[in-house]
Amino acid sequence: MFKPFIALATLATLSLGTPAEAANTKVTVSQAFQSMLYLPLYVGIDEGLFDKQGLDIDKETAGSPSAALSAVLSKSADLSLHGPEWAAIAASKGAPVRIVANVVNGAAVWIVATPDFPFKSIRDIKGQTVVTGTMPTTSTSLFLKLLKESGMDPEKDVTMIQVPIGSEIGPLVAGQGKIAVMYEPGVDQAVAKGMKVVVGFPKLYGPYEFSAMAARTDTDPAMLEKFVTGLNLALKSIQSNVPGAIAIAKREFPTLDPVVVEAAVNRMIADGVYPPTVEITPEALKLGLDTQIALGNLAAQPDYKKFVATDLIATAVGK
Repeated sequence: MFKPFIALATLATLSLGTPAEAANTKVTVSQAFQSMLYLPLYVGIDEGLFDKQGLDIDKETAGSPSAALSAVLSKSADLSLHGPEWAAIAASKGAPVRIVANVVNGAAVWIVATPDFPFKSIRDIKGQTVVTGTMPTTSTSLFLKLLKESGMDPEKDVTMIQVPIGSEIGPLVAGQGKIAVMYEPGVDQAVAKGMKVVVGFPKLYGPYEFSAMAARTDTDPAMLEKFVTGLNLALKSIQSNVPGAIAIAKREFPTLDPVVVEAAVNRMIADGVYPPTVEITPEALKLGLDTQIALGNLAAQPDYKKFVATDLIATAVGK
């Protein structure tokens, strides 16, 4: 008559003696904006690639690169996503921050023109009105750099209409200018309205460190390794499963025309904007930061070995 009691007691003992499955580590990522450029992060979350590493990702949108980085420096976020120059500037002032993974490895800016504009080279825009994003922004910075490299004076040879980033298409379609400098998805929104792409900075410059994950130097390395491993798997997924990446992009940007989303993702994959791995080469970082040095935003190149978590990246890529 004691057997049921013994069986229940034994079951209770076994239950208590078996450790519960460990909960995932919560990780907060502060992104500068909700951007199609950051698709690798979204793919990693949506496909459960971070979850498989034991991480529960909380994605927050800061509204600006400086606000995203500030969240990391104040420890209200574990990682931030934006241009590497923001971390480089902070590190040059003594902030304990470095970049730990590549996310965007191409100068993701394009110049579009009205269909009737006769474009053969960048010098053809001399005397034209050009719609650009309000400074400081990399799109306008790269445009100014290209003008100078082509022997033109930005203040004398073109008239610029600077508008909030993402609204460049308005003045272009309204006829206020025949040229616009844009990011995606604005580029393919313009193409859908009959405009043509005349310059692609990704192909013009090649590997160019455009956006990266930043973290404090005292952040748990074990957690970072898991995160970078998940992100690396996401980059591989984008390359091997383009339709899947496009489907995720459509869910992340439900208010955009699905045709525009698909065209934008395909363009960025074709132009090498999304890197094959999270690796950051010294050459790509130097090229990306040289633009900021030329503009006076950054005094000098950081020490690559101290600024880039190469050991952590190598371990994640090798898995």
